[in-house]
Amino acid sequence: MAKEMRLSELISNRQSVRSYQAKPVEKDKLQLLIESVRLAPSASNSQPWTLIIVDEPGLKNKVARATYSSAVSFNRFALEAPVIAALTVEKPKTITQVGGWIKQREFPLIDMGIAAEHFCLQAAELGLGTCMLGWFNETRIKRLLKIPRGTRVGLLITLGYATEGYPLRPKIRKSAEAMSCFNCYRPSEE
Repeated sequence: MAKEMRLSELISNRQSVRSYQAKPVEKDKLQLLIESVRLAPSASNSQPWTLIIVDEPGLKNKVARATYSSAVSFNRFALEAPVIAALTVEKPKTITQVGGWIKQREFPLIDMGIAAEHFCLQAAELGLGTCMLGWFNETRIKRLLKIPRGTRVGLLITLGYATEGYPLRPKIRKSAEAMSCFNCYRPSEE
């Protein structure tokens, strides 16, 4: 049995996985992932997303092929993932729409990002790898998944077991001092 990780360890160890085993993801784990997204917070509790789990191999491969082309091939690894999750951007509650218009904020996109990170951290706790994809043929994805015309696909997430020995890469990030400050804004000097 895998060692339970603290949240700080999950955050530190979670990484974008681009090489997957052919092993399917168990249904009980998929249900836990769905629940993690269901419980994600959102502005005015709008929950402006729909999570589509694509685990039927033929359909999943068609969705994966819509993430790359002959000219742009960096998402070709998506074919290896046994599951691809799609998050759509749904219309939020009226109060959230009005608040977003007044404050010039895209609350549904912020909310979807929170939901996606819930998904990815839950996957990491379950021993699964993920990679968020923002590059894909939205028209083709919408057609494949029967997503209505007025609904946007926010992002896709590949999901599965990383290949054996997949390296835990060091995170290359700005220093804490370069990306944070206390009590007033201080621009980064890096």
